[in-house]
Amino acid sequence: MIRVRRDAEIHDIEGGWFRARWHFSFDSYFDPDWTQFGSLRVFNDDRLVPDVAWPMHPHKDIEGLTYVVEGTFRHADSLQGEYQVLPAGSAQRMTLGRGAWHSEQNASDTEPMRFIQMWIMPRERGLEPSVEQRVFTKEDRTDRLLEIISGEGGDAVLVHQDASVYVCSLSAGRSVEHHLDSGSGAYLYVISGTVRVGDEKLGTGDATAISGEPEITFEAEQDTELIMAEVRLDH
Repeated sequence: MIRVRRDAEIHDIEGGWFRARWHFSFDSYFDPDWTQFGSLRVFNDDRLVPDVAWPMHPHKDIEGLTYVVEGTFRHADSLQGEYQVLPAGSAQRMTLGRGAWHSEQNASDTEPMRFIQMWIMPRERGLEPSVEQRVFTKEDRTDRLLEIISGEGGDAVLVHQDASVYVCSLSAGRSVEHHLDSGSGAYLYVISGTVRVGDEKLGTGDATAISGEPEITFEAEQDTELIMAEVRLDH
């Protein structure tokens, strides 16, 4: 099943210094039809104006995942770690486990910053808080589904769950295929461009929840940027 969500259907909030698109129930927004997708609990498309920081705030027992779409991302937290500023295309995981405070920040005082933030529910509670981040380039993801976050780690950032996040910069006229294991689903978001998924045509800002489809083909009608979270649906 391919369940499409059009751009206009996704909750949009404007806060002056930030703008956000909340795909699942979050903060003051509640939609009983979209509370989560398997272990994927939050999927937010966030934008920050130059030289601002989301205030420090606490969480626990979530895997906070960040993908930098545009600009430069800076992170601060109560762990007092030293972290490099991340350029577009990079990924970060913060395990909030037993509880920690953190802040997402725009590292530039002249350019806006855009990032996708996801929450994955971990396979166990009370994990030791930690941060891991890696820099990936556009070349890394060009015309391929690049796994940037994985439950197995390796060349990707490790997430403490049976889950993966993929990104792709798909050239016009090119296509990629992906296999979904039984019991798994995928949540796909079109960051920019136009792509066909099965019989469905998706444009910038559209999303789709995919389940019960062992093989998926994505075919770009124009240069397209995609992000996809793959999760178990029985979590």
